[in-house]
Amino acid sequence: MNSTFFKVAKLRGAHMAGLAAIVGCAAMVAGCNTTRELTGSTPTDYRQRHPIVVKEGPNTVELFIGEKRGSLTNAQRADVIAFANEWRQEATGGILLDLPEGTGNASAAAVAAREVRSILTAAGVPPRAVTQRSHRPVNPGTLATVRLHYPKIKADAGPCGLWPEDIGPSWGNDYFENREYWNLGCAQQRNLAAMVDNPSDLVQPRGEAPAYTAHRSTVLEKYRKGEPTATIYPDADKGKISDVVK
Repeated sequence: MNSTFFKVAKLRGAHMAGLAAIVGCAAMVAGCNTTRELTGSTPTDYRQRHPIVVKEGPNTVELFIGEKRGSLTNAQRADVIAFANEWRQEATGGILLDLPEGTGNASAAAVAAREVRSILTAAGVPPRAVTQRSHRPVNPGTLATVRLHYPKIKADAGPCGLWPEDIGPSWGNDYFENREYWNLGCAQQRNLAAMVDNPSDLVQPRGEAPAYTAHRSTVLEKYRKGEPTATIYPDADKGKISDVVK
């Protein structure tokens, strides 16, 4: 009987040891999975954390029209002309002309809108490319404006100023491994997207322009004769400090 009891106890002990080993292995696997997720949560490259996205966005100009005015100022006429020139170069759609409705300056804005349309036509914008619609200001206390906008290709990045994790002392892997915090590089990417002249340059290079044949022939002829090929400016030495001292 004692031998049977010891055999049963031995089997139970082996069974419990097996269960403990299985639980331990499961805990280790779970720990490995958790570590993998934590280490892969923050990309190490700021261009992956804050990529520059090329998308379509509005280009807007607002004109403030008083209740007693109705006509545009000289500065506003210059803004409309510049807006028309930009539309011909970079627009991906027509122009929307938003007029305030139900406001104190609605009548004056309607008069100014006719002047805006005439300026756009004189600047080369087809009348059929301009669509007029009405809008009501969200805040009745603000002066409603005449808005001109058209869609264009823009580059953007962000938003910046997000801090999903504490950058101070913590038990996370980012702190112990001295990794870059999330917001690092966001302002640089956002400024680059705002400064680029042509967003297409961020995706692909521009095509090469043909060579200036006349200038190239002149330079090659000077090189063949052994003459200097550098461009000589007649007033290059004018206004030097050494000349003033003399």
